[in-house]
Amino acid sequence: MSTLVYHESCLNPADATYSEIIEAGGGCFKLVKKGQTLRFIDLEGNQAVDTFFFNAVDVAERYSAQDTIREQTSIYLTTGTRLLSNLRRTMLTITADTCGRHDTLGGACAAESNMVRYALNTRFMHSCRDTFLLQMALSGYPVTKRDLTHNINFFMNVPVTQEGGLTFEDGVSEPGKYVEMQAEMDVLCLVSNCPQLNNPCNAYNPTPIQVIVWD
Repeated sequence: MSTLVYHESCLNPADATYSEIIEAGGGCFKLVKKGQTLRFIDLEGNQAVDTFFFNAVDVAERYSAQDTIREQTSIYLTTGTRLLSNLRRTMLTITADTCGRHDTLGGACAAESNMVRYALNTRFMHSCRDTFLLQMALSGYPVTKRDLTHNINFFMNVPVTQEGGLTFEDGVSEPGKYVEMQAEMDVLCLVSNCPQLNNPCNAYNPTPIQVIVWD
């Protein structure tokens, strides 16, 4: 278990150019321009915000968990982490974090993984992968399911065991905790506010989040 790292922001939500509440199971697919700051707020605590980034100019360049983990020498994300692309370029930098640690290994829940992890009857429950695909289809951006790779799970607690396995544990976030990052290039931010009812990361109670952007 790594040490949690906290760093507060001086930005005022009243000065933001964009703000949206996303209910559990909902999502968004938004352009965040170079130099803008993006914040996710865990409004009620222990919610998981599945997130993926594309280069807005060339969607063949996208967030890479492998490159980010290797270059940061850490499996968790927090203040100072650079989110790298598959071309090893910095897409965003985390500039503030009051949660302290975020997962980049657990991936997004899907119909298939729900069935394997939990039970056959959970296969058709709503999942983050479904939300990703819906947002992509509605966006008009030139992306399809083949463009999705491994995503970030902001606020989610997925410890790694001594044997190298993953466990899904109670969340480490609380109401009002946030993570903030500055875009180092124009990025498309794809979000699924996780609806997962079957693991303890959100206390079996999916809740809303808030997305804020500053110029």
